[in-house]
Order: sequence, then C-alpha cells, then structure tokens
Amino acid sequence: MKLYNDAKTYDNHTPSVVTIGTFDGVHIGHKKIIERLVDAANRDNLESVILTFFPHPRMVLQKDTNIKLINTIDERIQILEKTGLDSLVIHPFTTEFSRLTAKEYVEQMLVKTLNLRHVIIGYDHRFGRNRNSNITDLASFGIQNNFTVEEISKQDIDDVAVSSTKIRQALLEGDITKANKYLGYNFMLTGKIVKGKELGRKLEYPTANLHIKEDYKLIPKKGVYVVQSKINGKLYFGMMNIGNNPTVNGKHQTIETHFFDASFNLYEKKIQIEILKRIRDEKKFDSLEDLKTAMQEDEDFSRDYINSMV
Repeated sequence: MKLYNDAKTYDNHTPSVVTIGTFDGVHIGHKKIIERLVDAANRDNLESVILTFFPHPRMVLQKDTNIKLINTIDERIQILEKTGLDSLVIHPFTTEFSRLTAKEYVEQMLVKTLNLRHVIIGYDHRFGRNRNSNITDLASFGIQNNFTVEEISKQDIDDVAVSSTKIRQALLEGDITKANKYLGYNFMLTGKIVKGKELGRKLEYPTANLHIKEDYKLIPKKGVYVVQSKINGKLYFGMMNIGNNPTVNGKHQTIETHFFDASFNLYEKKIQIEILKRIRDEKKFDSLEDLKTAMQEDEDFSRDYINSMV
C-alpha cells in the first residue's frame, strides 16, 4: 500500500476507484466497503484508493478537543495496510480546505488529482462547503466529469449493525469483548514506556507505564484487563490497570501493564498492547497487602483466560 500524506503528492496516473471517509476503527463494516473497493479495482483494472482526512473535521471546525477516536492515525494506517488497498491518501483537513465548494472539491481533488473513474460511497455522504451536497449531486458531477457513483445503501450499512459510535460506547463501558468483535481485531493502545512511581515493583508486580502522546485516542473504562503484546518479536501476555491507583490516592490516570514470565527493560521503547478481556473495575483497597492479594487473583484469572485461548 502506498501512503500519501497530502492529496497533492498523489502521483499515480492509473485511473482510480475511490471511497471516502474517516474509517475510525477500520471495523468489520468498513472492511466490507474496502473489499468492494478492491474487487472493483481488480475487475476494472483501476487503482483502489481510500481518501481520508486528518485531523478529524470536528477538531478543526468545532475546535472539539474532547473528541476521542478508536485509532491514532498511525494505528489506522497499520490496519489499512493489511486490507489489500493500493493507495491511502490522508489529506490535511484545514479551515481553508473546508471552504471548497462541492464543485471545486470534486474537480480539483477527485477528478484532477486522483484521476477518479468510479466512487463507492455511503447513501448519506455529504461534502463540499457546509456539507451541503449529497450523493445525488455527486452523481451529477459524475456525468459531467466522466465517473460513476456506486451507492452503499442504508440496508447494506444497517445489515452490518456496526458503527464506530457503537464501538466507542462499548470501550467506554469496558465491554472489550463487544468492541473486539465489532472491530474484527483486538483494540490496541500504542505508546512509549515511561518512568512511573514503581508501586508495582514494591508489590512484586513490576509494571510498564504506557504514555500515549495522542490526546484524541480513546482510553477504555478504568479497570483491570488481560492483554498481550509482541515485544522483540515474541508474544507476551500480561494484565493492565487503567486508572488512578486509588489505594495510594493517585491523582492522575495511568496505564500500567505487568507482563507475565518476562524480564526486560522497556523504558523509552514504543510498544503496542492489545486488550483481550476485562477482569474487573478499579477499586480502592484498605491496604497495599489487600491490593497485592487482588493482583494475585487478577493474575490467576488472566492465566486461566490465556490458557483457554490455546
């Protein structure tokens, strides 16, 4: 898959079939659309292209700093690389770009830049300044500019019964099982391991403290989870706590993982951790000894769950 961080840098002269969207989560519903895209490209000897935008339009137009996304942009790229897509175009979303009229957007971006011949798009897709144009308008532009429009019907979308919104809600409720089912892969957290307070080490459960730089990344509900991570080419399992460490009156949320049967120094390393199963809510214990007992029970639960996966 070729990656373009600006549509202006797109340099493929093969006529394209394009789909357009945020694709947050790249969930099983998105993958049905991408399969359609790739099949159409193979059938008609076209380039399969996804056009997406970053930052999210709401971050720019509404200054919405509270918006939370399932994937960071790097995670989204990582997942899309596995779909058979030819090209991914991530166009910067700016106030200036949002002011393009529908006609300017279609002619400059889709026709001139991406050499569009066919577009696969949702029935409710809106575009152009103030999002005032719809799929009927796109079809009219298609007649004028020699491309065809394939509509993804409401029924097709509803049949999947999956949406990024439902996945975000599941994660916020701690329902990692539902989220992973809808995603079609394990929800992941990617970041750098930084120094923590080393409370886990005192309890004989040393932890890796994950720092995620992207503040728009959605973090699941506080609690304890079974996790896995590929480190130095090997798969390790462990348990993760997301929360404020209330037993020691912690003030800030941390993401701490204890890896089983592992001894390595991860400080300053970037790793990706996949969340497999929720164990329990975060809880304030009366003493560190009670906390350690709970962590031992969490480990027993985790190891039983991991063994059941084999």
